[in-house]
Amino acid sequence: MNTFGTYFRVTTFGESHGAAIGCVVDGMPAGMVLDTEAIARALDRRRTGRPGTSQRRETDEFEILSGIYQGRTLGTPVAVIVRNTDARPEDYAPAAEAFRPNHADYTWHARYGFTDPRGGGRASARETVGRVIAGAMAAQVLHQRGITINAQVDEIGGIPAADTDTIEKAIAAARSEGDTVGGIAALSIKGMPAGIGSPVADKLSAALAAAMMSIPAVKGVEIGDGFDSASARGSLQIDEFYIADDGRVRTRTNHSGGIQGGISNGEEITLRVAFKPIATLPRRTLPTVDRRGRPTTICMGGRHDSCVLPRALAVVEAMAAITILDALLAPHPEPLISYL
Repeated sequence: MNTFGTYFRVTTFGESHGAAIGCVVDGMPAGMVLDTEAIARALDRRRTGRPGTSQRRETDEFEILSGIYQGRTLGTPVAVIVRNTDARPEDYAPAAEAFRPNHADYTWHARYGFTDPRGGGRASARETVGRVIAGAMAAQVLHQRGITINAQVDEIGGIPAADTDTIEKAIAAARSEGDTVGGIAALSIKGMPAGIGSPVADKLSAALAAAMMSIPAVKGVEIGDGFDSASARGSLQIDEFYIADDGRVRTRTNHSGGIQGGISNGEEITLRVAFKPIATLPRRTLPTVDRRGRPTTICMGGRHDSCVLPRALAVVEAMAAITILDALLAPHPEPLISYL
C-alpha cells in the first residue's frame, strides 16, 4: 500500500533514482489559499547537501499539477510532482547483484521477487518528499484550527541535543570512520481538542505510532512517559483532572502524553521517535548473500547520511500532520449526555 489516511488521503509515488517522485492528496478543503512557500520551506528542511547528510544535491522544486485554481484548493485531488535532477543509479550497481545488510533489499525481494536496486527504489528515504509536501498542506489546515506541530532533535548518538559541539564531533567522527549514528526526535502537538480518536481498533495513539513507524529508519515510538512509565509506580503516573479558568477540563500533569484510552484529552500530545543509524557504511566491506542465494561481500559507495537527524524532523512533522488531520475529519458522534 502507498496510501496514508482515510478522510485525508495521501498517496506517494516514484522511486529514489527514477524520473520523479511526488504525491496525490485527496481531502483538502475547497476554497483554501494554499501557501506554496510553506511547502517549499518544509522541503528545504529535509533537503540533502548539508554537513553530515547525503551530498546528493536535489533542488526539490515542485510542480502542482491539479486541484488548484487561482491559488485556491478545489476540494479535488491535489497532485504534486518533484523531478529528480541529481540521480546516480550507477552508484548502486553492487546492490543489483547482492543484498545490502539491514536494508530492504532482501525483504522486498522476498515479498515481490523483483525490486528496484537503484537506491532502494520506493524503500529509499527520498520517497518521503511526497509525505513532506502533503504534510505541509495538512499543517496549513490544522493551523487554521489552532493546532501546531513541532519536532526537535532530542538526542543524537546518545548525546543530548543541547550539547551541539559534542554532537557535531560525533557525526564528523562517524563520517571520517565510514560509520553512522542514530538519534531521537521529540514531537509536540499543541492545540488539540479533547475527544479526537476512537477506542479499541482506531486509537489516536495507535495511528500516530503507525505513522511514525512507517518512516524509514524509525525503530521505536513512545507517547508521553512511554517506557519510563513501565518502571514507575501508578501513583506517580496519575494525571489529575481539574477545571481551568476557561471552564475546560485539564490535567495537572501530562504523563499520558495527551492521549488516554486512545482519545485525545485536550493536553499537549508528546512523542519521542527513535531513528536507527543508517545501514549504509561507506568504504566498509560486509558479508552478505547475492540474489542467487550465494555467500558474497558488498561494499557500497554513493552518497549517504551520517545521521538522518535533523532533516528527518520535517518527515516526523509531516506524518503527524497527516494523521491528526485525518482523525479530525473522521465522523464523530455527538455525546448522548453532557456531564459538564
